[in-house]
Amino acid sequence: MSMKLCILDNDTLDPAVEPTYKSYGAMTERLLRDAGATGQIDLFNTMQGHYPASFDAYDAVLLTGSKADSFSQEPWVLALRQKVEQLLQAKKKLIGICFGHQLIALCLGARVGRAPQGWGAGRMDYQWLAPDLPQAQGREQIALLASHQDQVFDLPDGARLLATSEFCPVAAFAVEDRVFCVQPHPEFVVDYSAYLLNKRRSSLGEDKYQSCTQSLAKGHDGAAVARLMVAFIEGQALPA
Repeated sequence: MSMKLCILDNDTLDPAVEPTYKSYGAMTERLLRDAGATGQIDLFNTMQGHYPASFDAYDAVLLTGSKADSFSQEPWVLALRQKVEQLLQAKKKLIGICFGHQLIALCLGARVGRAPQGWGAGRMDYQWLAPDLPQAQGREQIALLASHQDQVFDLPDGARLLATSEFCPVAAFAVEDRVFCVQPHPEFVVDYSAYLLNKRRSSLGEDKYQSCTQSLAKGHDGAAVARLMVAFIEGQALPA
């Protein structure tokens, strides 16, 4: 099946890494292609006010991460929230990563804010609660690269919790076959995570910086989550 995906890219990367990684949208497209996604993937930068003329032709819309807060009053974030509210009303399939996860949760009525437990960084482990999902292959644990200081505090009404940890209770959720959101970054590669850790070294503190940096050597399950996302976009049925 050939899908048509719209990626709303909600950030610009630091000049130091932009030549290597291009954008969160490009990193996400590479991840999904590696997981078997075929068909058209279009990228639009929301910070610059870019959107498709219409979302009608897309099978799904994916929201990337961002340095911005999902609850920010910046004009571009408010414009994006308005679009997401319209997409939710239209029952368009939505995928959210990090900031995207938070912004969709906010539009679904959940509380989102600065996490009192501080930065989630490096490789983090989660309990995976949905072994039955297409492509989940019965897994009960998941490890992903994270970079966030905000969290979703409540599971949105009508949502199913997919992943959780002590540090991040609402780490991933789904609403029926329409919404699939994940707090950590399946699209991150180890070198990019290492760059972010280095950038935040002083705010993380030396102990946390060292333990997070060392955690990167253990690998992560980004590719597995990408297969879940592709199955979600393609509407692969839940096993009976």
